[in-house]
Amino acid sequence: MLGVRETAIYGSQTLADIERLCARKAKEVGLAADFRQSNMEGELVTWVQEARTKSDGIIINPGAYGHTSIALLDALRMTGKPVIELHLSNIHRREEFRHRTYVSQAATGIICGLGAHGYVLAVEAMAELINKKDSA
Repeated sequence: MLGVRETAIYGSQTLADIERLCARKAKEVGLAADFRQSNMEGELVTWVQEARTKSDGIIINPGAYGHTSIALLDALRMTGKPVIELHLSNIHRREEFRHRTYVSQAATGIICGLGAHGYVLAVEAMAELINKKDSA
């Protein structure tokens, strides 16, 4: 619902706009991006589990599931991959229940409050994390 839902908080860019930003930045830094969205927790967990053998890292905007999903936390921990947690809004300036997420416990790093640009920064950061791992 990006671009429609609470634009004062989440901005006016659509999910398709953000996907284009990510694809462009991923190509620029030599990564392949697999961009997905789901409203179903189980599907997210399955995708994270698949990433264990198919991806070098995970950038995830868990939305409300970040605050509620122990299953997502467990799946992210199991991957052994770098994880960047991302939120469009600054969750620390919002309601108190949003200040903590389970996903943060599995995250290598967290980006929040920078809107759609946070995705660009996350892709750049993931490239750095992967390159450090490969050169070690």
